Amino acid sequence: MIGLFYWNEVKKEKQKTKSFKRELAEWALLLGTIAVLYATGLHVPVIGNLQRVLLWTGLITPETNLENVKKASYTLPLLSMDENTTLTLKEFENKTIFLNFWATWCPPCIAEMPNIHALYQDVANDSIQFVMVSLDEDFNKARSYINRKGYTFPVYFLNGRKPATYNSTVVPTTYVISPEGNIVSERKGMANYNTSKFKEFLRSF
Repeated sequence: MIGLFYWNEVKKEKQKTKSFKRELAEWALLLGTIAVLYATGLHVPVIGNLQRVLLWTGLITPETNLENVKKASYTLPLLSMDENTTLTLKEFENKTIFLNFWATWCPPCIAEMPNIHALYQDVANDSIQFVMVSLDEDFNKARSYINRKGYTFPVYFLNGRKPATYNSTVVPTTYVISPEGNIVSERKGMANYNTSKFKEFLRSF
């Protein structure tokens, strides 16, 4: 009887040891995978794709009814994607402006980019202008990303310091500026903009 009890205890200890080793191996695999993703830069698209699923739920949408509307600044210095043209937001004054600050190293930016592009294809015209401002220090990286994805909305680089009006530390941050020069929508963080409600909002000015 004592021998049987001892054997059962030994068996339990072996099972615990085996379970612990398996758990340790699983954690090592998980951490190793994460390390490889970060080392290769693949964590951005992976996390971005996961966050894109969250956007598809329709739970994260932009604010279209600001309580405190503030004035936009048209002095934002910009450089065209081909680096041949310098301009400011004043170029788009008296139009509705969809202004988005993004970067290739930002997973939420990657997540919301497809729905912004779909929105652009549907509503952009002479009265509704898209200004997608890359915050990448490496312009070639941003250009390569846009070309690889086949995005056709206008992309610009910062050509100086942002006016205090747009000094959000969150990336992405998106503003909608009315033709009257008011910031009528401000979203810090990703959102799904390709909705009927938001399209109607953009077309209402």
